[in-house]
Formats: sequence, structure tokens, C-alpha cells
Amino acid sequence: MGKSKKKIANWSEYNEALCKRGSVTFWIDDSAVEAWQCKSHHGKRGRGFQFSDTAIETALMIKGIFSLPLRALQGFIDSIFTLMKVPLRSPNYTSISKRSKTVQVKYKNQSKGSVRHIAIDSTGLKVFGEGEWKVKKHGAEKRRTWRKLHLAVDVDTHDVISAEVSLVNVGDSEALPTLLNPLRRKVHSVS
Repeated sequence: MGKSKKKIANWSEYNEALCKRGSVTFWIDDSAVEAWQCKSHHGKRGRGFQFSDTAIETALMIKGIFSLPLRALQGFIDSIFTLMKVPLRSPNYTSISKRSKTVQVKYKNQSKGSVRHIAIDSTGLKVFGEGEWKVKKHGAEKRRTWRKLHLAVDVDTHDVISAEVSLVNVGDSEALPTLLNPLRRKVHSVS
């Protein structure tokens, strides 16, 4: 089913919400900034490592999450540090490539192959409106806006396979085709 049509009354808020969809926020702990440069020698002949294992692990996690090639990864991390006004540099793409063989990265790759069982569920999200305390104390205003987040989850791996945001009045059965359409994997059962 298609999305239901609704006339937009407040274009400035709608435009701002569309812009926030592409927002990416990074939080880097002070201890990670301090541990970015390698302070110990690797114990072999030659120059020691310039970047710590933490720096290489972080770079590899960002590479895996955003599916970036190594050179683009280097530029991406450098731009994050520039925006944060942190006086650090990204490890060189060759350093990341060489050290990726020795550093253990702790993130999960997306599983491939068929999906045995998918569970479909949804939850409500408050887009904008007053907080719960104000509603309890003074009553609800008319401008509370809610959306429904529909999720398709692989029961075996607990991976979120697909997600869709819709209006509150759209049920799970109506959102099911849009959740399953982008899948390029065989699904055995859905509940």
C-alpha cells in the first residue's frame, strides 16, 4: 500500500524534519582522543606505530558501518575531526589496511542467505510535541505528532532486516509489502 496523502500545513517544520533525516552525530570520548596516538613500541625493529589499536579499530568500525573504501574513510575521519575541532589526524589508508590484519574489530557483518523467520512489529514515535510531565500537569495540546515505526526482524539473528516509518493510522498488514520489497533474500515465514 502507498503512503497516505496528507496536506502539509507547516512547511518550515516539515522541511527541517526532512533535513534531520540525513543528520549524523558522532561522540568521541576524551579517553579515545587521548589513546589515538600510539605511546608504546611494538617490540620489533624499526619505527613504532604512529596510531594506536583504538584508532585502527575505530576506523575499521566506521568503514564497516558506512561501507566506505579506505581512501574515502581517511577523508571521512579527517573531516569529522575538523568539524569537532580536535587536533588529530586519521590513520593513513595504507596503515589501516596493513594493521587490519592484526587488530580485532568487534562489529557484526550483515548476514546473507535466506531468512528462516521474520517477525513484524511496530512502535509509536513522538515526532514533536510536549513532554509527558507537561501533558500530565496541563493537558495535551493539539500539535502533538506521532509516527509509527514498522520493523522486520530476523528471529534467529535478531538483525533488523527492514524498517519503515508511516503515519499512525497505517497498520502492520499495510506496511508489510513495503517492508519485504527491498529484501533480496528468500523468506520462509513471516509473523
